[in-house]
Amino acid sequence: MHVELIPPAQTQAKERTEPLRVKDIAAALRVNAATVYAEIKAGRLESYRVGQGRGTIRVTRAAFAQYLADRGIPAAELAVAL
Repeated sequence: MHVELIPPAQTQAKERTEPLRVKDIAAALRVNAATVYAEIKAGRLESYRVGQGRGTIRVTRAAFAQYLADRGIPAAELAVAL
């Protein structure tokens, strides 16, 4: 008797909750990563740093959604699905 223990990938997929990297945001907005860093430095895009030393910058999906809403950018205009 065959028992399927793992459901298909479509049913496994849950809402994405992992934070976004700068290069992900740059690709979605079709801009250079330097533009995203400038938005972060100016305080217009909320972010946090992970790791020691320089580490890496991450942006929560909620912060990115708020950034888009504040600027009137519809999610349909993004180059990639987030």
